[in-house]
Amino acid sequence: MYLSRFLSLHALWVTVSSVMQHYPSVWGHYDVCKTQIYTEEGKVWDYMACQPEARDMIKYVKVTLDPPDITCGDPPETFCAMGNPYMCNNECDASTQELAHPPELMFDLEGRHPSTFWQSTTWKDYPKPLHVNITLSWNKTIELTDNIVITFESGRPDQMILEKSLDYGRTWQPYQYYATDCLDAFHMDPKSVRDLSQHTVLEIICTEEYSTGYMTNSKIIHFEIKDRFAFFAGPRLHNMASLYGQLDTTKKLRDFFTITDLRIRLLRPATGEIYVDEQHLARYFYAISDIRVYGRCKCNLHATGCKEENKRLLCECEHNTTGPDCGKCKKNYQGRPWSPGSYLPIPKGTANICIPSISSIGNPPKFDRIWPNISSLEVSKPNQANVCDNELLHCQNGGTCINNVRCQCPPAYTGILCEKLRCERDPGGCSHSSGQGPAALGPGLLLLPGLLMAWELCGC
Repeated sequence: MYLSRFLSLHALWVTVSSVMQHYPSVWGHYDVCKTQIYTEEGKVWDYMACQPEARDMIKYVKVTLDPPDITCGDPPETFCAMGNPYMCNNECDASTQELAHPPELMFDLEGRHPSTFWQSTTWKDYPKPLHVNITLSWNKTIELTDNIVITFESGRPDQMILEKSLDYGRTWQPYQYYATDCLDAFHMDPKSVRDLSQHTVLEIICTEEYSTGYMTNSKIIHFEIKDRFAFFAGPRLHNMASLYGQLDTTKKLRDFFTITDLRIRLLRPATGEIYVDEQHLARYFYAISDIRVYGRCKCNLHATGCKEENKRLLCECEHNTTGPDCGKCKKNYQGRPWSPGSYLPIPKGTANICIPSISSIGNPPKFDRIWPNISSLEVSKPNQANVCDNELLHCQNGGTCINNVRCQCPPAYTGILCEKLRCERDPGGCSHSSGQGPAALGPGLLLLPGLLMAWELCGC
């Protein structure tokens, strides 16, 4: 009987050990900014690089069209059916909800029938070009994590450019060119992302892959983020450590996937032929039913949360940082220059927390995990302000912070942050019989009660 119980307990231990071995890989997602650990000095904070979870960024976008009056329906006009370009009895009327196609219909929930979509005016002014700029703005720095997907309700355009901005729309750079004939439209040889490599991943290409003219079953245009990630992380993105390492050490690569704004430049609608049928110009227009942009707030690896406040996204900064992107140190925490967190070393990275200014430090504690590199500040005779708080200067061993000026320690402890055993002052030092000493449980002992509970539940 005892042997069977021992074997059952051993099996549970093996299972828990297996889970613990895989736990660091979860941290490779950088979804924790700090955690408490046990050391010889007691319970302290261990800081690590962290970032917000990726999300659908279209929920927070502001859209602008240029020219402003390019949306159909004012005045009302007729256009040709999507499936039959010679059936030209459909109507767009901005004053009637059922017939209107405003810009916000590019971002509503899809899946309804019929599909909702934004639509431009028709090419009635041909041969004057039908140019439309659709600008998506977030007023926040965004790191892209998945493909940009644009779904057209009309045929995909013969010519289009996707552009990005890193400075809130002041300057623009091309992301990718799209055309039925790249050489004719943009004087570029056609390529696809599959023609790229690790060394050419930042190349701006023109692709003919998504510009097949007026075909109702070919509506989607991609800008391939994941395919570019795959050059570093592998085809199924299993080796994210390699990608994070490249992003950490190569600023141009990191900036390539970072935006504040996107601009879709529609330069020529789908014609489906070599020439434009001037007798049926109502066939030619742009219509977009859906745009998808997935990413995360850029917080410089100093936050796991990003909130919307006054219609603006803001990082919920940790590591004693502040600002929309956690791009500077908080007041009284400028003991060294601000620095972004680092993905390296894998899997926890480096937090690069902001540390207290010299003028606000009491006697500095000895815990490098709480106060990294504090010894390099050469603090001498500082004042006693901000001796403790509930974030960085944490009272140890059950101590309580009183008005940020002192720690009220349990009877067995002393020191600025209750970090020392009181018995260390005695001539005989601390002994096991004194009953004083930190009860620092090892990981195995911490898990043992849970194992015993699981043992009882399983009826072993």
